[in-house]
Amino acid sequence: MAVLTLVCAISAFFYPPAFMVFKDYFLWLFAITMFGVGLVLPLDEAKVAMRKPANIVIGVVSQFTIMPLLGFAAASVLIALDYSPKLALGFIIVGCAPGAMASNVMTYLAGGAVAFSIGMTLIATTLSPLLTPLLMDGLGGVWLPIPFLPMMQTIFLIVVLPLFIAMLIKPKFQAWHKQVETIAPALASIAIIIICSYAVAANQERIAQLTAWVVALVVLVNALGYVLGYWVAKAFSFDRSYTITLVIEIGMQNAGLGVALALAHFEPQTALPAALFAVWCIITTAALTKVLHHQQAKVLKT
Repeated sequence: MAVLTLVCAISAFFYPPAFMVFKDYFLWLFAITMFGVGLVLPLDEAKVAMRKPANIVIGVVSQFTIMPLLGFAAASVLIALDYSPKLALGFIIVGCAPGAMASNVMTYLAGGAVAFSIGMTLIATTLSPLLTPLLMDGLGGVWLPIPFLPMMQTIFLIVVLPLFIAMLIKPKFQAWHKQVETIAPALASIAIIIICSYAVAANQERIAQLTAWVVALVVLVNALGYVLGYWVAKAFSFDRSYTITLVIEIGMQNAGLGVALALAHFEPQTALPAALFAVWCIITTAALTKVLHHQQAKVLKT
């Protein structure tokens, strides 16, 4: 997915018309993503995670504290440098989004606690219709008016509703379990790639004029998310698997949702930080996963 996201983003930059055709469909595409995730979300793993609710609370509170504040700090830097508030707001959207659904797969590959990852993702996603607009209003409202209720409605319709509908009808697909586990994640991944590529296409001229500051802040917010997630895990004496999970969950935001919200409720340039973050966090998490997987393999050999 990291390679495909990067390739499509580059293609969207050099030939925007290929992705501008999705202008009126990106919200539907995101709903398809969440529906696909709901079909393959292992509820048994979520139930296991709920046996340790304290860890879930620590993780979700950390996520909705660390990343929004990092997003606000990045936005403040851009405002101080006389960038447009519409662009700066994009960093706050990234920070206020819940964790990415792909984090569950990355956690598995990295040797993390999968049940903890799924539990965190499920709770954070369920709370996002309230917490994301609330945090957006509190942090981004100092520069631009935030459409609290419309945003809340959008998140509910394209995130929570399709996710839980898919979870409800999932038992009816047990006979096609293997086919669903193959097709649903693929469709969800394609939908996210198209959404992010559309955001790149819609911002082609602005990307060409990007300064190092915007790119550096995307890299910095992502990196600090990993680092602060690690510190929180150590502060609460998490073991290795839980530490890996918290690092990935905090650093890997649902930037695809950030792109969709920015395009639906703000200007195209507001979606730019989220689109860049989506591409970058997939690349860095994939790299981090590979390193951790290699380390674990060496430990097992010895």
